[in-house]
Amino acid sequence: MKQALHHLTVATGTRGLHEITAGIDSWIDLQDVRTGLLTIFCRHTSASLLIQENADPGVRTDLERYFETIAPEAPGRYVHDAEGPDDMPAHLRAALTTVQLSVPVEAGRMVLGTWQGIYVFEHRRAAHRRDIVLHLVGE
Repeated sequence: MKQALHHLTVATGTRGLHEITAGIDSWIDLQDVRTGLLTIFCRHTSASLLIQENADPGVRTDLERYFETIAPEAPGRYVHDAEGPDDMPAHLRAALTTVQLSVPVEAGRMVLGTWQGIYVFEHRRAAHRRDIVLHLVGE
């Protein structure tokens, strides 16, 4: 059994979904693992991970709009606002999604559906550098 660990830094320019599938694919290509399991972990509390459609950008727009309605920026609504009005809504959005994904690897490639991509879902308005940990186990 082999293991590989990597930190992928993702620069998010703004709130929204930022696809990282290609960066992950490139790293997997460098590993000597044909069959295994990839764990993807986001080390932040105001960003998350999603597997979502990567063909129609309207899907990403609709997801972002939906999350704006269920966790809106609303001055006075939240106790926690230490880093601004988008701080607590970002934590709520991350709590409603996930910070960890598991993806099977077969023949040295992630086993994703035809229209699936992996995204960092940035929940803050300002640009951030997000640390995404990739851990691949297999043979």
